[in-house]
Amino acid sequence: MTTTKPCSNVVRHPDLVNRVFGTEAPNRLWVTNLTLVPTGQGVVYVCFIIDVFDRVIVGWRGALNMKIKTVLDVIEMVAWSRGKKLPELRCHSDAGAQLTSIRYGECRAKIGATPSIGSLGDSFDNVLAESVNGYDKVELVRRPVQTGPKRTIDDLELATLGWVRWQSTKLALRN
Repeated sequence: MTTTKPCSNVVRHPDLVNRVFGTEAPNRLWVTNLTLVPTGQGVVYVCFIIDVFDRVIVGWRGALNMKIKTVLDVIEMVAWSRGKKLPELRCHSDAGAQLTSIRYGECRAKIGATPSIGSLGDSFDNVLAESVNGYDKVELVRRPVQTGPKRTIDDLELATLGWVRWQSTKLALRN
């Protein structure tokens, strides 16, 4: 299986989060990451964006490839739903090539978000996004009895839509 690899030819942004995953208001800190989900159709690459304030998944997208379009689609979806300009926002990720690309940086800059990137090879620097990936796999992917097998990307996207809605409802009730 292929995983994200850091892009070596771009300037790395500093880690502005320093493992402090808390904020006083929505749209101040988003975390994002890509994860791999096996299906009968092949590996699906899923990108989530989580608002740290309430831990809600505010955007996601699945694709059969790791192209930059996947992460661009997610940030554009979230910008459309959350606001076109978010100058107080920090957007934190790992150093994967898709999330450090020029095109992703331009899209992020368009909404006024400041980039933040964790250190190489340390999942604790993006632990909230990694945790959501883990919950996705435990609660959705590895529980076929409840949601049925994920034979295609369409099966996975439909199941993910329900899972994200369930997660958001669960978090809203807790908060």
